[in-house]
Amino acid sequence: MTEPSIAPVVLVVMGVSGSGKTTVATLLAERLGWPFAEGDDFHPPANVAKMHSGTPLTDADRLPWLQAIAAWIDARRAARSGGIVSCSALKRAYRDILIGERRDVRLVYVRGTHALIGARIAARHDHFMPASLLESQFETLEEPGPDEKPIIVDAALTPAAMAESVLALLSRGA
Repeated sequence: MTEPSIAPVVLVVMGVSGSGKTTVATLLAERLGWPFAEGDDFHPPANVAKMHSGTPLTDADRLPWLQAIAAWIDARRAARSGGIVSCSALKRAYRDILIGERRDVRLVYVRGTHALIGARIAARHDHFMPASLLESQFETLEEPGPDEKPIIVDAALTPAAMAESVLALLSRGA
C-alpha cells in the first residue's frame, strides 16, 4: 500500500482515558514515520500519584503538563518534520494551550460512549488511571466544536480503521 502524502504537521490525538487515542496515535506515527509522544509521559510524578490514588487533577495540576506538551509540539513544528502526541485535552482551554493559533497543528478526537470506554478501562490492568476516574473524565469533557476543525473518529472502530480514516482525511486536505 502506498503511504499517503501528507505535509508535516503535528497531530494532537485527544479523548478520554481508554478511548484508544494512544493506540491510534502510535499507528499514525508508524504509518507516517513521524515521532510520537505519549501525553501521559509529560505528567509530573505528583500528578501520576494523584491519579493513581483516584483523585482527579485540577486545572492547576494540568497547567505544567499542558505547557510541557506544547513545548514538545513547538519543537516538532520548528523541526518541520511532523509529530503526533496523544493527550486527553478534555477542555477547550487545554486545547487552546496545545493548539491555539498553530495552524499546522490538527486535532484528532477519538469519540466513544461511556459504556464502551468503561468496558475498556475495566479490562486494563497496566495503567495508572483507575476506572473510578472515568466519570470525572466525561464530566470534564468539552467536545471540540466545528471551529476547532477536529477530525473525529469513532472509538468503536478498530484502531487500524480509525488510523486509516484519519490518514484518508488528511490526504484529502480535510
